[in-house]
Amino acid sequence: MIIFDKVAKQYPGGYTALDGISIQIAPGELVVLSGHSGAGKSTLLKLIPAIERPTSGTVRINEQDISRLPRRAVPYLRRNIGMVLQESRLLFDRSVYDNIMLPLIINGHPPGDAAKRVGAALDLVGLHGREKEFPAGLSGGEQQRVAIARAFVNRPSILIADEPTAHLDPAYAAEIAELFRSFNGAGVTVLVVTHDVSLFRHWAPRRISLAHGRLMEE
Repeated sequence: MIIFDKVAKQYPGGYTALDGISIQIAPGELVVLSGHSGAGKSTLLKLIPAIERPTSGTVRINEQDISRLPRRAVPYLRRNIGMVLQESRLLFDRSVYDNIMLPLIINGHPPGDAAKRVGAALDLVGLHGREKEFPAGLSGGEQQRVAIARAFVNRPSILIADEPTAHLDPAYAAEIAELFRSFNGAGVTVLVVTHDVSLFRHWAPRRISLAHGRLMEE
């Protein structure tokens, strides 16, 4: 369960990104978050893995208040959260395999198990046999698949994605949406920020809309 309780987020200079947000997201839900540019969508997502911290209010995940989580505890929180942010943050001097392997190395997975997980993640996103290639040689959609594989390789219980289909052609966008639906079908809680809610319409997700930092509908 993810709970936002009267959450506000203000940035230096007085800009309010979120203003009194209260929502509950149940385990296994597929949630599509929409709203105008600057509505607070990305900020809301970044509060879940404690990339950002609320100015007031609380964020709870599975009854743990992460709003004031000690910095040293944040890596443990993120082990159960997969993240696909607008900046793919792929390492262009490393292979596809090494990019996907990185979270497992950081978390200290045994090499044998880590290799199996990378292979499974590559299969899942349709990049089997491409592990030795480098990101610069991939299309934008393929680079996004690498980022998704890296987010999922730890088999997280929560997966968040910020505009994962932005700048992709309709065919690639539909394939990426299908990947997130498949993760959700396996029981993963999925939150996706998207400007194109029609991509997920077939699966009747829960829709949350923000406007000027406030919750508009659920």
